[in-house]
Amino acid sequence: MTELKQQKTTMVSAKQIQRQWHYFDAKDKVVGRLATQIATCLIGKLKPNYVTYLDMGDFVVVQNAALVKFTGKKQEEKVYSHHTHYPKGLRQRSAKWMFETKPADVLRQAVKNMLPKNKLRSKRLARLKIFVGTNHPYQDKFKKG
Repeated sequence: MTELKQQKTTMVSAKQIQRQWHYFDAKDKVVGRLATQIATCLIGKLKPNYVTYLDMGDFVVVQNAALVKFTGKKQEEKVYSHHTHYPKGLRQRSAKWMFETKPADVLRQAVKNMLPKNKLRSKRLARLKIFVGTNHPYQDKFKKG
C-alpha cells in the first residue's frame, strides 16, 4: 500500500503581506469599469494567498481622472446624494456638476461603493491615490523601460 503525502494548509499573517504598486491611466476609460479594476487591486483578490479577513490589497495610483467617460446619459441624469443628519438635510449634486468641480471624487466614490462595507474599507481607500493630471509624486515607484 502506498502512503499518501500529507498536504499542509498555510495561513497568511499580517507580517507576510507584501504590497505592490499598480498604475492606471484613466484617459478615455469608463468610470464603472475602471472602478472595478481598482477595487479588485485594493482588496487584493488577485493574490494566490487571498483571505477575506485580512487587508491584503495593494497601492493604486490613478492619473488623468478628469478624462474618464460616462456611458449613456449618466452625466446628465445621475445624482450623488448624502444627508447631513439635520432636518431637511438631503443634499443632491448632479454628476455633471461633480465631474466639473471634483473629477477625482467621482472616481473615488465609484470605487468606495464597490468595496465591501466593513472595517477594512477605510484602510483600503487610504491606499488609493487619484490625480487629475499626469504629474504625481509616485512616479519613481513605476520604472519605465
